[in-house]
Amino acid sequence: MTDSNALDAEDRKIVTLARSARARNGVPEGAAVRDETGRTYVAGSVELASLRLSALRTAVAMAVASGARSLEAAAVVSEAEAVPAEDLAAVADLGGAGTPVLLAAPDGTVRLTVSAG
Repeated sequence: MTDSNALDAEDRKIVTLARSARARNGVPEGAAVRDETGRTYVAGSVELASLRLSALRTAVAMAVASGARSLEAAAVVSEAEAVPAEDLAAVADLGGAGTPVLLAAPDGTVRLTVSAG
């Protein structure tokens, strides 16, 4: 586990935004991504009868739909112990294989950081 205070301010911000999205929307996951210009996109998981998207894939889709050309970092807040491969693939598609993805517990403690690829 990583002390969230050890993160730089921008990474701490996306963890906080992801945590807020999860709590505000009462969903299993919250996520935030930061694009190449420093803009952030925040989302919760989507669970409809005809559409299921993780919070991270939703945040990546929001970034793409808003014109982002790349990602600097991503964060997901979840009870999960790992970031699913399809979520990492979505981050890699936009940000490249080296894009860091932070996985945090619901209390904001970063459990691990992995590369998207």
